[in-house]
Amino acid sequence: MAPSYVLAIDQGTTSSRAILFDKEGQIKAASQQEFPQYYPQPGWAEHDPEEILQSVVDCAEGVLKKAGATKADIASIGITNQRETTVAWDKNTGVPLYKAIVWLDLRTADTVQLLAKGRGGKDRFRKKTGLPISTYFSAVKMKWMLDNVPEIKKAADEQRCCFGTIESWLIYRLTGGKDGGVHITDVSNASRNMLMNINSCTWDESVCKDIGIPLDALATIKSNSEVYGHVKGFACLDGVPVAGALGDQHAALLGQGCLQVGTSKNTYGTGCFMLLNTGLDAVQSKNGLLTTIGYKLGKEEHVTYALEGSIACAGRVVQWLRDNMAIISGSSEVETFAAQVEDTGGLTLVPAFSGLFAPYWREDARAVAVGMTLFTKKEHLCRAALESTAFQTVDVMKAMQQDTGLSLGGMRVDGGMTMNNLLMQMQSDFLGVDVLRSKMPEATALGAALAAGLSVGFYSKKEDVSAMIEKAGGHEAFKPKFNPAARKQVYMRWKDAVDRSFELDKFDPQKKVEEKPIVMKKPKFRTVASIKPEQKGINLQLKVVKLPAVVEGESYHDVVCGDVSGIVTLHLTPQQFLPCEVGSYVRVQNARTRMHNGHIRVVVDKWGKVAQADKPEEPFEVNLSADISAVEYELAS
Repeated sequence: MAPSYVLAIDQGTTSSRAILFDKEGQIKAASQQEFPQYYPQPGWAEHDPEEILQSVVDCAEGVLKKAGATKADIASIGITNQRETTVAWDKNTGVPLYKAIVWLDLRTADTVQLLAKGRGGKDRFRKKTGLPISTYFSAVKMKWMLDNVPEIKKAADEQRCCFGTIESWLIYRLTGGKDGGVHITDVSNASRNMLMNINSCTWDESVCKDIGIPLDALATIKSNSEVYGHVKGFACLDGVPVAGALGDQHAALLGQGCLQVGTSKNTYGTGCFMLLNTGLDAVQSKNGLLTTIGYKLGKEEHVTYALEGSIACAGRVVQWLRDNMAIISGSSEVETFAAQVEDTGGLTLVPAFSGLFAPYWREDARAVAVGMTLFTKKEHLCRAALESTAFQTVDVMKAMQQDTGLSLGGMRVDGGMTMNNLLMQMQSDFLGVDVLRSKMPEATALGAALAAGLSVGFYSKKEDVSAMIEKAGGHEAFKPKFNPAARKQVYMRWKDAVDRSFELDKFDPQKKVEEKPIVMKKPKFRTVASIKPEQKGINLQLKVVKLPAVVEGESYHDVVCGDVSGIVTLHLTPQQFLPCEVGSYVRVQNARTRMHNGHIRVVVDKWGKVAQADKPEEPFEVNLSADISAVEYELAS
């Protein structure tokens, strides 16, 4: 009997899901499981790779049970995953060497600054990789691990360290782990490492060398649709081919049917990610977007490229309201409270909890709530939280228009937050375009299923995705209600608040403050020959030529000193007079000239200083033939 389903595994930032799709691309059954989040320090975010694997296996067992199916009913497995989250494991044992560093983790901020010191700054590798240097991407997480985790550095030195993103880790373990598991990654996830050449789709050796990532620790890059291996060691799926893998946003681009140049989609999850199909062109952004892979559906197929705008915090803001602030008890309440007020009462929330991603790329930004008054209440904050997601999407859309020159039409949307009708209407109002919500609720998982199904002949061609979407009900449209003036006014409010979020990382309590050594400003010395009457602020480096005959008493002492340009008489008080010898060096700072019977004397008042000096690097001989103090000036009457 022929298999009836493709199993899509959607491994996200906060939960894992397993979904069965039938021949017509419709959902038969689904299973979901959350897994723990770890925040060991402010700005740090970690996952346990073993817990992620277990959640995936549990979901797979659960969905088969729900559908009354067995592994014999599964044609293939497609994986879609949270991108950039980085795992390091020992290829000899198959055991993780450290917790996975999550894509929105900020611990690598110093690593970013270090890498950006090279020529080109943060865009140092952009021409090759399509990406700016950011805490977001896997390469900086790998470098941080190598620099800060001795076990990983030792494993890398001994050529037993494997680096990978989540799909790479899952495929390795599902296909046998230490017992023959394959260490591969797909081209879309590889494009998010900041190590892959965006044009050749291979690891760029020069970039790897510059960052310090060993090539032998990296996975082999494959297309998004081919058989990578077969499940081994997991009874419920044993022998089933793992035949497709895409990063979650690339899978959504495919699952939304964005197959033509100029079509775009926006996925609203923990973060928010807009992708625009640019076809065969790897468009280099000049407006803060990322040049990335769309998909490559087969070994011999061409690559479809995309421009991407990545937003760190969207659904994460709602989780913050629920888990950190206890303002809501469930995510659905945010719409209920937000709908109870007509506007935010002037409040604007910039959710830069992990800095700001596209189009700003500001790791130094921190979340701010601007415009609160005693009138502000939780309903206003809930509405401002939803607005923040919509405003960030406007930022990205404007950047896409500037990069491509295209007047983008309706925007296709998917993801958990799209169930929020108020947010979808806000999004349409702020963008001024139709927002098209797919009635296929699992566009990301559908993209993974389509890739896996194509590679084993379960599905015939990628264009079938359009019929799958229509069969699921097509799209529901939200149309803009704002006039241009109102749209401009609210966006100005947002931009003002964004500016206020910059450079706030300096106040992080965990941030190490480097004590900069106090550098004394080196005085600028003038030559003796340049001394004139009525001068102030004179700095001199001199050699003692002649001491006074009498060096006791309360009268001034005249000390003759000089440099290569001539000699001059210092007129010093007993307190200023130094017990020095002829031939020693003195330094005079902030002195002035005084006229004595028409002749120049250099005096040092309470604002100045005269001190013994070390022998200069270049000792000099005094020019005794030019005595500045011997010159007689005509005094004014």
